[in-house]
Amino acid sequence: MKTHDITRIAVMIAVIIVLGYIPPIPIGLIPVPLVLQNMGIILTSLLLGRKNGSFAVGLFVILAFVGFPVLSGGHGGAAVFVGPTAGYIYAWLVTPYLLGSLLRGHTHLAWEISATILVGVLFINLCGVLWLSATTQLALSKALIAGLVFLPGDLLKSGVAILLHQRLRRFDHSTVPEK
Repeated sequence: MKTHDITRIAVMIAVIIVLGYIPPIPIGLIPVPLVLQNMGIILTSLLLGRKNGSFAVGLFVILAFVGFPVLSGGHGGAAVFVGPTAGYIYAWLVTPYLLGSLLRGHTHLAWEISATILVGVLFINLCGVLWLSATTQLALSKALIAGLVFLPGDLLKSGVAILLHQRLRRFDHSTVPEK
């Protein structure tokens, strides 16, 4: 791994952690708050691709698992990985690989938007809702309906991540998806 890659991985882990310091917004319907960290996961996936993005998100998740308070609201530790929000975290682990695979060799904005919505919004939310339903005794239909509250914000966060990726790609040609 090159120094350039290690630096970019470290910066993106820092971005994800900083987004976690922005207080989560409880929604009351379910024990899952609105957070900005998933925008960092999406941005990491877009900027670093599937290999380095997966490495960065994996390291971030390991930091959370061993107890560093890097998750939104200052949370961390193994207990988070069995709680109601764990499905989202597990989805984060595979998001860079999935999104990076879909974007591999594609540079069209429409393709990037579609792939980001599919993986960064729908996949993450589906995993989160399925886990939530399984761990809280909430009926799957009710969990799916409650999960709809996240879609507008996640679409907005994905749009911001795409915009940042498009802007940064102009300055650094190494952010072009892997071929």
